[in-house]
Formats: sequence, structure tokens, C-alpha cells
Amino acid sequence: MTRRATVIGGGLAGSEAAWQLAERGVEVTLHEMRPVRETKAHHTDHLAELVCSNSLGAFGPGTAAGQLKAEMRLMGSLILEAAQAAAVPAGGALAVDREVFAEAVTARIAAHPRIRLERSEVTELDPQTPTVIATGPLTSPALSEALQKATGAVHLHFYDAAAPIVTRESLIEDRMYAASRYGKGEGVYLNCPLTKEEYTAFWEELTKAEGAVLHLGEEERNFFEGCLPVEVLARRGFDTLRYGPMKPVGLDDPRTGRWPFAVVQLRQDNVAGDLYNLVGFQTQLKWGEQKRVFRMIPALAEAEFVRLGVMHRNTYLASPNHLDASLQWRGTPLWFAAGCLIGVEGYSESAAAGAFAGINLARVLRGDAPLVLPRTTMLGSLMHYVSHADPKHFQPMNSNWGILEPLEGPKVKDKQERHRLQAERAIADFKQALGDEQPVMLAPTPGGGG
Repeated sequence: MTRRATVIGGGLAGSEAAWQLAERGVEVTLHEMRPVRETKAHHTDHLAELVCSNSLGAFGPGTAAGQLKAEMRLMGSLILEAAQAAAVPAGGALAVDREVFAEAVTARIAAHPRIRLERSEVTELDPQTPTVIATGPLTSPALSEALQKATGAVHLHFYDAAAPIVTRESLIEDRMYAASRYGKGEGVYLNCPLTKEEYTAFWEELTKAEGAVLHLGEEERNFFEGCLPVEVLARRGFDTLRYGPMKPVGLDDPRTGRWPFAVVQLRQDNVAGDLYNLVGFQTQLKWGEQKRVFRMIPALAEAEFVRLGVMHRNTYLASPNHLDASLQWRGTPLWFAAGCLIGVEGYSESAAAGAFAGINLARVLRGDAPLVLPRTTMLGSLMHYVSHADPKHFQPMNSNWGILEPLEGPKVKDKQERHRLQAERAIADFKQALGDEQPVMLAPTPGGGG
């Protein structure tokens, strides 16, 4: 069988899949439709562009996202390596300079001798062509139609939104302070406190700002809960934000020695430290309203916005009807799918799925059976979810400890100890399942990500 493959989509999953295939001796054609065909969410033509947050989630041990990254490291993840090299301070999270990160991934892919990057839109699919479909949530209408015709696949969707980015020099210094929650980390977040009166005025304007009423009817339920626009959260009640993105717990204001009534956190968005994004403030408000309302936050009264929040519709497959836990298409053995398209939520989750799909397609091309990871691992549990969930209630899923198989023996009551034992078991089982596919391990250095 030919040792050539096609990867459709140059996002996190597609870039990772192409890299894994090429590293295993497969000649890869990677198709990315930008800039030939633009999307509503992207701003550049770089591969692996981050369109929402600049954070790939928690990095350290004891966290579900950190566990997934440990498993990505065992697969020799290009995305994880590039992220660590482009890291910016973010406490216990792995956040990156978007430009540095995307440029690095693009350069690595373009320089690989077994990867040919084609800037073209794919509109047809061939079941005889070894393919990883990783077009992500912004799959073009033409390719969506081709998927439906070729497989009878039913697409689902949800709405996602991105948060604004402001310049550091435009912030009011004496109305904010640097700190990490409960002092964990090195005070890498800029915290913008609000009094009860300031919060009340902000909340009232946010809930009635133009664009806050979506007029989506039944489709409003299709927001992914972890990425709800801040105005949608605000409409749920006066204190909802104070228990969510504006939670003041553990953020002592050095001027008062107390927690503020509410707080907006800003996270560094580039290596230079001159851009910051509003953590948890993804929004679909009209741009003029965003400036008006968000400048009611005292520290942002004179903020210069270099990017305003946007909302976009994300497409994903009813994967339980079509994919095995190996990410192989049922009935079309040369096709694999990966990324947000399969119903995983999160940058790391998308990249990990891409790596796994690339590894498995390479195995099929050399005559081996694709791997199925045990459910004791984070990635294996995610792959089991997307292939076995009830299709009628299928929703995007991110990494969390609740999807892993429970530990054997008596229940471990201490949560930290339980997660430590789960992590130990996961790494051992992942290594065993990966076998000869395990490359040289990437050093687990978080860089600026904690």
C-alpha cells in the first residue's frame, strides 16, 4: 500500500496529524484553505492559529489538562513543543504568544521534507485516499456537503466566542494589581477589582447591551458551557459572574488586604508583554458596545482594544455514529478524523486527537491495526467518549478526571492523592499501549506557563 496520505485542515489537529505521519515515514500533503478561502474567526494565514484564548489550559500534575499534556508528550507532540517554546507567564497554565506559536508551527511544517503544504480548499473526498479530516469547527460548506454525501454523516454545531485583547500601556496602573489566586504562581495575572457599586453598574449595562439578546431561539442552548459569552452568563443572575470569570476568591488586593467584590483578570497574550486578554470575557456584543461596557471596568477606562470579541458557529460530527475509538471511520478504513470536528473541546484536546489520528493512519499504511488507548488514560477516555456517547445527547467534551475509569480497590477519599494515582496509572498504561510508537520524550518544561 502507498505510503502517502492527505491531511485536510492546518489547525492544531491537522498540523499535529501531518507531523506524526511524516515522522513515521509517510509522505503527506497538508491542505489548508487559508488564505485562498478566509474564515470569520482567523486573522492570519498561519497554521495552528489560536482564534479564541491564548491558553492551552493547565500544565502541572494533578490537573486533567496537565495529564493530557503528559500523554501528548509521550507521543512527541509538535504542538506541545511549540507551545512550550512560545510560553508566556500564566501561573499554572500553558499560555502562549499567539504569533510566535503559530509562526513556529508553520515553519516546522513547511521545513519537513515529507510534508507538502498546499493552500487550497478541498471540496471532494475519495474513500480510497488515506486521509485525516481535521478541518475543525469552521469546516467550509463545500467540504461539509462532501462529508455528508460520502458518509451520510450528520453535523451538529455549537456557538463559540473569543475574548478581546487590550494594550498593556493603555491600562490604568493604580486600578489593578498583579497576583495569582491564593498566591500560586508569581502574580502573573493583572487583576482589575470592582466595588459592589462598580460591579452593579457594569452588570446592568452588560445585560442590556446591544447584541446581548441573541435572537437565536432554540439555538442558544448550543453554546458550549465552557465558552459561554460573558453577557449570556450575566443574564443568568446578578452573582453569576462573581462565581465565574469575575470570581474574587483568593485574590487579595494589596491596598485593602481583602478580596474585592468582583475582579476581572487579564492574562499576558504575547512574549513582549504589551498585549493582554480579558480572561473569560468571550463575547458576541457589537464592537461599539464592547468598548463602551468593558471600559466601565475601572482599570480599563482608557483601554485600547487591538482585537475585539467575536462569535462564530462551530461544526462537529455526530462522531459516535461514525468513528471508532481509534478515530478510524467505520466502513472507510483509510479515513481518520481529529480535532474539534470530532467533538472534543479545547486546544490540547484537538492537538492530542490529531496526533493520535496521525499515528493510527501511519499504522494502517504499514499494515498494522490502529491503536485503541485504554480508558485509564485521559486521551483514551476522550476517544471512548466521542465514539461511544449517546448520539442523541452528544456534546463537545474536554479533558476531566470524571471520564477516566475509577481506581481499583477501596475508594481514595483525598482528591489530590486520587488524581496522583490516576495519573501514575495513566502514564504506565499509555506507555504500554503506545509501545514502539513512543518517540523520544519531550522534556516536561512548562517555560513561562508555570
